[in-house]
Amino acid sequence: MTLDDLKEDYDKLQLKYGAKELDSIYNGGCSDNPNICFVFMNPTGRNIASAKSWKGLKSPWIGTKNIWDLFYELKLLDDDIYHKIKTIKGQEWTEEFATCVYDNVKKHNYFITNLGKCTQVDARLLPDSVYKEYLHLLEKEIEIINPKVIVLFGNQVSSIVLNEKISVSQCRKKEFIKTINGKKYKCYSVFYPVGNGRFNIGKSIEDINYILGMI
Repeated sequence: MTLDDLKEDYDKLQLKYGAKELDSIYNGGCSDNPNICFVFMNPTGRNIASAKSWKGLKSPWIGTKNIWDLFYELKLLDDDIYHKIKTIKGQEWTEEFATCVYDNVKKHNYFITNLGKCTQVDARLLPDSVYKEYLHLLEKEIEIINPKVIVLFGNQVSSIVLNEKISVSQCRKKEFIKTINGKKYKCYSVFYPVGNGRFNIGKSIEDINYILGMI
């Protein structure tokens, strides 16, 4: 099985839970034993790759700015790429530039995905029941890419993926183990660093630097 094999299932769930006028956003980056798999919540229409007219990568955070601050501060994004992201408007991203960004993600050996791939028009909260329908697909993604470490952003994503009640503030830098088909994966729960969680980005950077030091 490959990551492309999962897209049909993601697209069915987009029709069920996402905005009908938008496409699913899948994943991107190093898909062959990356150092870290970063798992966010779900995409919104701010990602310009969700437009049906977009024919390039359908990867997270295309056309956005703030999340790339995190990766840059972690030294997981080159200067030239970061500075272009910060100087152009979201709608000025081209399909070619999105490929350049994700080539740089690959270069730094990490993978970016969302638990839910159902793109919403805005940052509305989704119930646990929706995310749980994606969990088995995320587990297949993890099996395919075989990351060294998984970073889960926020209480909701962490709780669903780890199948226990998680409060990030109570378990910073704590290692959890998730078993998928008999293989154990190291997981860490980290503060969500964008949107309402923007004020926690410093804590996210601190904790991820700690995790990177453990790899």
